[in-house]
Amino acid sequence: MKEGRLILVPTPIGNLRDITLRAIDILTSCDLVLAEDTRHTRSLLSHLELTKNIESLHQNNEHQRVEQLALRIQNDGLVVAYCTDAGTPGISDPGYLLVRACLDHQIFVECLPGATAFVPALVVSGLPSDRFVFEGFLPHKKGRKTRMERIASEQRTSILYESTHRILKLLDEIELICGSDREISVSRELTKLHETHYRGSVSEVKEQLKNDVTKGEFVVLIKGTE
Repeated sequence: MKEGRLILVPTPIGNLRDITLRAIDILTSCDLVLAEDTRHTRSLLSHLELTKNIESLHQNNEHQRVEQLALRIQNDGLVVAYCTDAGTPGISDPGYLLVRACLDHQIFVECLPGATAFVPALVVSGLPSDRFVFEGFLPHKKGRKTRMERIASEQRTSILYESTHRILKLLDEIELICGSDREISVSRELTKLHETHYRGSVSEVKEQLKNDVTKGEFVVLIKGTE
């Protein structure tokens, strides 16, 4: 019997041409595809002209499923590919619990290199990229102010994710806690047709965004304090 494996497969964050040849090879040859959203992943597989057995694994069921999945991988010698909706599993996406369960069972775990939204946003921001801290999505309520205050005193570039409906509120909070002159960069719709970057002080970027479309997913970068 072959040895089971878990392979984390990054998927495009927008442009489907960003899928890697190696990712296609894994999706073609694996025994099972786990997906954060089966509809989303099935659409990607259809684009690649692949038909695979797909099961769901997302934040609402992963606590209940990961142990059973790890045992299946181990006992049946399955090669399982896990895809979240966009980017690399485990980076502001489900995946951590499945990895932990597999490692607890001495199952080989591999992650392919591939798309992650914060890397291109950081590189083109014009902010220091040699040292940075990734914060992902901030909590909506409990602990949010404390996290923001830590970011305000952070000397490294801070990276946040934010959604369409909360981006302007986040910029208001950054201005209040970090000051209107703090340098930031905001990237929207990375790799897509309407990819846009806003750079400048918090107050300048706020004005740019107020006069532009705020649809899409955002990556916000905050320059570290001097």
